[in-house]
Amino acid sequence: MDIVHDRMLEDLKLKNYSKATISEYLRCARVFVAQAKPSPLKVSEDAIRKYILWLSKKRSPATVKMHVAAIRFLYKVTLRRPQLVAGLHFPKVPHRLPDILSREEISRLLEAIHSPMHRAVLMTAYGAGMRIAEACSLLTTDIDSQRGVIHIRDGKRGRDRYVMLSSVLLATLRGYWRLDRPTPPILFPGEKPGACVSHAAVRQAFRKARAETGLTKRVTPHSLRHAFATHLLDDGADIRTIQALLGHGSIRSTARYTQVSVAHICKTPSPLDRMPGGQPAAR
Repeated sequence: MDIVHDRMLEDLKLKNYSKATISEYLRCARVFVAQAKPSPLKVSEDAIRKYILWLSKKRSPATVKMHVAAIRFLYKVTLRRPQLVAGLHFPKVPHRLPDILSREEISRLLEAIHSPMHRAVLMTAYGAGMRIAEACSLLTTDIDSQRGVIHIRDGKRGRDRYVMLSSVLLATLRGYWRLDRPTPPILFPGEKPGACVSHAAVRQAFRKARAETGLTKRVTPHSLRHAFATHLLDDGADIRTIQALLGHGSIRSTARYTQVSVAHICKTPSPLDRMPGGQPAAR
Protein backbone atom coordinates (compact mmCIF):
# COMPACT_ATOMS: atom_id res chain seq x y z
CA MET A 1 0.00 0.00 0.00
CA ASP A 2 2.96 2.35 0.59
CA ILE A 3 3.62 2.97 -3.11
CA VAL A 4 -0.08 3.28 -3.91
CA HIS A 5 -0.58 5.53 -0.86
CA ASP A 6 2.22 7.89 -1.89
CA ARG A 7 1.03 8.11 -5.48
CA MET A 8 -2.59 8.68 -4.45
CA LEU A 9 -1.44 11.40 -2.05
CA GLU A 10 0.43 13.11 -4.89
CA ASP A 11 -2.60 12.86 -7.19
CA LEU A 12 -4.89 14.37 -4.55
CA LYS A 13 -2.48 17.24 -4.00
CA LEU A 14 -2.10 17.83 -7.74
CA LYS A 15 -5.89 18.17 -7.99
CA ASN A 16 -5.75 20.62 -5.06
CA TYR A 17 -8.09 18.70 -2.78
CA SER A 18 -8.46 20.06 0.74
CA LYS A 19 -6.44 18.58 3.60
CA ALA A 20 -9.59 17.13 5.15
CA THR A 21 -10.65 15.44 1.90
CA ILE A 22 -7.15 14.07 1.32
CA SER A 23 -7.10 12.60 4.81
CA GLU A 24 -10.54 10.97 4.38
CA TYR A 25 -9.78 9.56 0.91
CA LEU A 26 -6.51 8.03 2.08
CA ARG A 27 -8.18 6.55 5.17
CA CYS A 28 -10.94 4.96 3.08
CA ALA A 29 -8.39 3.65 0.58
CA ARG A 30 -6.37 2.03 3.38
CA VAL A 31 -9.47 0.24 4.66
CA PHE A 32 -10.27 -1.00 1.16
CA VAL A 33 -6.72 -2.14 0.37
CA ALA A 34 -6.62 -4.09 3.64
CA GLN A 35 -9.67 -6.05 2.40
CA ALA A 36 -8.63 -6.35 -1.26
CA LYS A 37 -7.26 -9.82 -2.06
CA PRO A 38 -4.72 -10.55 -3.34
CA SER A 39 -3.99 -6.84 -3.99
CA PRO A 40 -5.75 -3.70 -5.26
CA LEU A 41 -3.83 -4.09 -8.53
CA LYS A 42 -5.39 -7.50 -9.20
CA VAL A 43 -8.84 -7.06 -7.72
CA SER A 44 -11.86 -7.54 -10.01
CA GLU A 45 -14.82 -5.25 -10.64
CA ASP A 46 -17.09 -7.80 -8.98
CA ALA A 47 -14.88 -7.85 -5.87
CA ILE A 48 -15.11 -4.06 -5.58
CA ARG A 49 -18.92 -4.21 -5.84
CA LYS A 50 -19.08 -6.92 -3.18
CA TYR A 51 -16.88 -4.83 -0.90
CA ILE A 52 -19.25 -1.85 -1.20
CA LEU A 53 -22.26 -4.11 -0.54
CA TRP A 54 -20.52 -5.49 2.55
CA LEU A 55 -19.72 -1.96 3.71
CA SER A 56 -23.33 -0.86 3.15
CA LYS A 57 -24.51 -3.34 5.79
CA LYS A 58 -22.18 -1.86 8.41
CA ARG A 59 -22.00 1.88 7.69
CA SER A 60 -24.35 4.78 6.97
CA PRO A 61 -25.03 5.87 3.38
CA ALA A 62 -22.98 9.04 3.93
CA THR A 63 -19.97 6.99 5.05
CA VAL A 64 -20.37 4.56 2.16
CA LYS A 65 -20.53 7.52 -0.23
CA MET A 66 -17.13 8.71 1.00
CA HIS A 67 -15.65 5.23 0.51
CA VAL A 68 -17.08 5.04 -3.01
CA ALA A 69 -15.58 8.43 -3.85
CA ALA A 70 -12.16 7.34 -2.55
CA ILE A 71 -12.21 4.03 -4.45
CA ARG A 72 -13.34 5.74 -7.65
CA PHE A 73 -10.46 8.20 -7.33
CA LEU A 74 -8.02 5.38 -6.57
CA TYR A 75 -8.86 3.47 -9.74
CA LYS A 76 -9.75 6.29 -12.11
CA VAL A 77 -6.82 8.59 -11.31
CA THR A 78 -4.07 6.82 -9.38
CA LEU A 79 -4.19 3.29 -10.79
CA ARG A 80 -5.59 4.40 -14.18
CA ARG A 81 -8.10 1.55 -14.39
CA PRO A 82 -11.39 3.42 -14.72
CA GLN A 83 -13.19 0.42 -16.20
CA LEU A 84 -13.15 -1.28 -12.79
CA VAL A 85 -15.30 1.45 -11.21
CA ALA A 86 -17.35 2.50 -14.25
CA GLY A 87 -20.43 0.82 -12.76
CA LEU A 88 -19.80 1.97 -9.19
CA HIS A 89 -22.38 4.58 -8.23
CA PHE A 90 -22.87 6.75 -5.18
CA PRO A 91 -25.56 5.59 -2.73
CA LYS A 92 -28.57 7.78 -2.13
CA VAL A 93 -28.06 9.66 1.13
CA PRO A 94 -31.25 10.49 3.09
CA HIS A 95 -31.95 14.20 3.33
CA ARG A 96 -32.26 15.14 7.00
CA LEU A 97 -32.81 18.62 8.32
CA PRO A 98 -30.43 19.77 11.06
CA ASP A 99 -31.52 20.50 14.61
CA ILE A 100 -31.36 24.27 15.06
CA LEU A 101 -30.13 25.83 18.28
CA SER A 102 -32.05 28.83 19.57
CA ARG A 103 -30.21 32.02 20.52
CA GLU A 104 -30.78 31.21 24.19
CA GLU A 105 -29.33 27.72 23.79
CA ILE A 106 -26.26 29.10 22.04
CA SER A 107 -25.79 31.64 24.83
CA ARG A 108 -25.95 28.86 27.43
CA LEU A 109 -23.49 26.74 25.47
CA LEU A 110 -20.96 29.54 25.12
CA GLU A 111 -21.22 30.40 28.79
CA ALA A 112 -20.44 26.76 29.63
CA ILE A 113 -17.15 26.83 27.66
CA HIS A 114 -14.42 27.29 30.26
CA SER A 115 -11.47 27.98 27.94
CA PRO A 116 -11.42 31.60 26.65
CA MET A 117 -9.86 30.41 23.40
CA HIS A 118 -12.38 27.64 22.75
CA ARG A 119 -15.21 30.03 23.59
CA ALA A 120 -13.77 32.59 21.16
CA VAL A 121 -13.46 29.96 18.39
CA LEU A 122 -17.06 28.82 18.81
CA MET A 123 -18.38 32.36 19.09
CA THR A 124 -16.54 33.17 15.86
CA ALA A 125 -18.14 30.15 14.18
CA TYR A 126 -21.62 31.37 15.15
CA GLY A 127 -21.06 35.10 14.78
CA ALA A 128 -19.63 34.81 11.27
CA GLY A 129 -21.16 31.55 10.02
CA MET A 130 -17.79 29.85 9.68
CA ARG A 131 -16.95 26.20 9.42
CA ILE A 132 -14.94 25.06 12.44
CA ALA A 133 -11.88 24.46 10.26
CA GLU A 134 -12.12 28.04 8.99
CA ALA A 135 -12.43 29.49 12.49
CA CYS A 136 -9.55 27.42 13.88
CA SER A 137 -7.16 28.49 11.11
CA LEU A 138 -7.78 32.25 11.33
CA LEU A 139 -4.76 34.54 11.40
CA THR A 140 -4.54 37.85 13.23
CA THR A 141 -4.26 39.60 9.86
CA ASP A 142 -7.65 38.17 8.82
CA ILE A 143 -9.43 40.35 11.40
CA ASP A 144 -10.03 43.76 9.85
CA SER A 145 -11.50 45.85 12.66
CA GLN A 146 -11.26 49.05 10.61
CA ARG A 147 -13.56 47.76 7.88
CA GLY A 148 -15.59 45.53 10.21
CA VAL A 149 -14.97 42.30 8.28
CA ILE A 150 -13.17 38.97 8.59
CA HIS A 151 -11.28 37.58 5.60
CA ILE A 152 -11.79 33.82 5.31
CA ARG A 153 -9.03 32.36 3.16
CA ASP A 154 -8.99 29.08 1.32
CA GLY A 155 -12.43 27.93 2.40
CA LYS A 156 -14.21 24.90 1.02
CA ARG A 157 -13.24 24.28 -2.62
CA GLY A 158 -10.54 26.94 -2.25
CA ARG A 159 -12.99 29.85 -2.08
CA ASP A 160 -12.09 33.06 -0.23
CA ARG A 161 -14.83 35.29 1.16
CA TYR A 162 -15.50 38.16 3.54
CA VAL A 163 -17.95 37.98 6.44
CA MET A 164 -19.14 40.54 8.96
CA LEU A 165 -17.16 41.25 12.13
CA SER A 166 -19.70 41.65 14.89
CA SER A 167 -18.93 44.29 17.52
CA VAL A 168 -19.71 41.69 20.19
CA LEU A 169 -17.32 39.22 18.55
CA LEU A 170 -14.60 41.87 18.25
CA ALA A 171 -14.90 42.66 21.96
CA THR A 172 -14.70 38.92 22.75
CA LEU A 173 -11.60 38.47 20.57
CA ARG A 174 -9.91 41.44 22.23
CA GLY A 175 -10.73 40.07 25.67
CA TYR A 176 -9.35 36.66 24.70
CA TRP A 177 -6.22 38.34 23.29
CA ARG A 178 -5.55 40.19 26.55
CA LEU A 179 -5.91 36.96 28.54
CA ASP A 180 -4.02 34.44 26.39
CA ARG A 181 -1.58 36.66 24.47
CA PRO A 182 -1.22 34.30 21.47
CA THR A 183 1.86 34.73 19.30
CA PRO A 184 0.99 36.21 15.89
CA PRO A 185 0.13 35.46 13.18
CA ILE A 186 -1.94 32.51 14.47
CA LEU A 187 -5.04 33.74 16.27
CA PHE A 188 -5.96 30.43 17.94
CA PRO A 189 -2.74 28.44 18.54
CA GLY A 190 -2.67 24.72 19.30
CA GLU A 191 -0.41 22.70 21.55
CA LYS A 192 2.27 22.28 18.88
CA PRO A 193 4.37 25.39 18.17
CA GLY A 194 3.29 27.11 14.97
CA ALA A 195 0.07 25.08 14.66
CA CYS A 196 -3.54 26.20 14.98
CA VAL A 197 -5.88 24.74 17.60
CA SER A 198 -7.13 21.33 16.54
CA HIS A 199 -10.72 20.72 15.47
CA ALA A 200 -10.82 17.79 17.91
CA ALA A 201 -10.04 20.05 20.88
CA VAL A 202 -12.84 22.44 19.94
CA ARG A 203 -15.30 19.58 19.43
CA GLN A 204 -14.40 18.14 22.83
CA ALA A 205 -15.00 21.50 24.51
CA PHE A 206 -18.35 21.73 22.71
CA ARG A 207 -19.39 18.23 23.82
CA LYS A 208 -18.56 19.03 27.44
CA ALA A 209 -20.58 22.25 27.31
CA ARG A 210 -23.51 20.45 25.68
CA ALA A 211 -23.51 17.85 28.46
CA GLU A 212 -23.19 20.52 31.14
CA THR A 213 -26.14 22.51 29.80
CA GLY A 214 -28.28 19.38 29.38
CA LEU A 215 -29.08 19.96 25.71
CA THR A 216 -30.72 16.97 24.06
CA LYS A 217 -30.64 18.23 20.47
CA ARG A 218 -28.31 16.41 18.08
CA VAL A 219 -25.81 19.20 17.61
CA THR A 220 -22.11 19.61 16.89
CA PRO A 221 -19.91 22.69 16.43
CA HIS A 222 -21.11 22.79 12.80
CA SER A 223 -24.61 23.39 14.16
CA LEU A 224 -23.50 26.94 14.99
CA ARG A 225 -23.14 27.59 11.26
CA HIS A 226 -26.65 26.20 10.70
CA ALA A 227 -27.95 28.47 13.46
CA PHE A 228 -26.18 31.50 11.95
CA ALA A 229 -27.92 31.01 8.61
CA THR A 230 -31.32 30.22 10.13
CA HIS A 231 -31.26 33.17 12.53
CA LEU A 232 -30.30 35.56 9.71
CA LEU A 233 -33.21 34.22 7.68
CA ASP A 234 -35.53 34.65 10.67
CA ASP A 235 -34.39 38.28 10.92
CA GLY A 236 -35.28 38.94 7.28
CA ALA A 237 -31.86 38.70 5.60
CA ASP A 238 -31.87 38.08 1.85
CA ILE A 239 -31.09 34.48 0.94
CA ARG A 240 -28.53 35.56 -1.67
CA THR A 241 -26.67 37.52 1.00
CA ILE A 242 -26.70 34.46 3.27
CA GLN A 243 -25.37 32.37 0.37
CA ALA A 244 -22.43 34.75 -0.04
CA LEU A 245 -21.71 34.82 3.70
CA LEU A 246 -21.73 31.02 3.90
CA GLY A 247 -19.62 30.63 0.77
CA HIS A 248 -22.11 28.31 -0.93
CA GLY A 249 -21.51 27.69 -4.61
CA SER A 250 -25.18 26.91 -5.21
CA ILE A 251 -28.30 28.66 -3.93
CA ARG A 252 -29.82 25.20 -3.40
CA SER A 253 -27.46 24.61 -0.49
CA THR A 254 -28.66 27.82 1.16
CA ALA A 255 -32.34 27.31 0.37
CA ARG A 256 -32.50 24.36 2.78
CA TYR A 257 -32.59 26.86 5.66
CA THR A 258 -36.03 28.03 4.57
CA GLN A 259 -37.17 24.58 5.73
CA VAL A 260 -36.01 25.18 9.31
CA SER A 261 -36.57 28.94 9.66
CA VAL A 262 -39.43 29.45 12.11
CA ALA A 263 -40.14 32.90 10.70
CA HIS A 264 -40.51 31.56 7.16
CA ILE A 265 -42.62 28.59 8.21
CA CYS A 266 -44.94 30.47 10.56
CA LYS A 267 -45.52 33.53 8.39
CA THR A 268 -47.56 31.37 6.03
CA PRO A 269 -51.01 30.84 7.60
CA SER A 270 -52.47 27.38 7.70
CA PRO A 271 -55.65 26.91 5.61
CA LEU A 272 -57.25 25.76 8.86
CA ASP A 273 -57.07 29.36 10.14
CA ARG A 274 -59.13 30.55 7.16
CA MET A 275 -62.10 28.28 7.79
CA PRO A 276 -65.49 30.02 8.21
CA GLY A 277 -65.84 31.31 11.71
CA GLY A 278 -62.20 30.67 12.47
CA GLN A 279 -63.09 27.37 14.11
CA PRO A 280 -62.64 23.82 12.90
CA ALA A 281 -65.81 22.15 11.66
CA ALA A 282 -67.63 20.05 14.24
CA ARG A 283 -67.86 16.33 13.64
